[in-house]
Amino acid sequence: MSPAEIRKLEAYLKNTFKGVDLAVRGLPRKTDSAEVYINDEFVGLIAKDTDEGELSYHLTMTILDIDLE
Repeated sequence: MSPAEIRKLEAYLKNTFKGVDLAVRGLPRKTDSAEVYINDEFVGLIAKDTDEGELSYHLTMTILDIDLE
C-alpha cells in the first residue's frame, strides 16, 4: 500500500478506536496489505480489495482463546 493509504487507514482506525496506541505498517514486498499493531504488538492485517471498480479494505484480527482469560 502507498504511504498515503497507510496514513489514511491509520487515521481512520485511531479515530474509530479512540485512545488506543495504534499503528499501521506497510509490508516491504506487498502492495495490497499492511499490518496493524496496538502497543507495538501485531493484532491484524488490512487487505486492499478492488472489485468491479470499488475499493475497500478488510481488517482481519485473530483473537486467541488464551487472550480472553
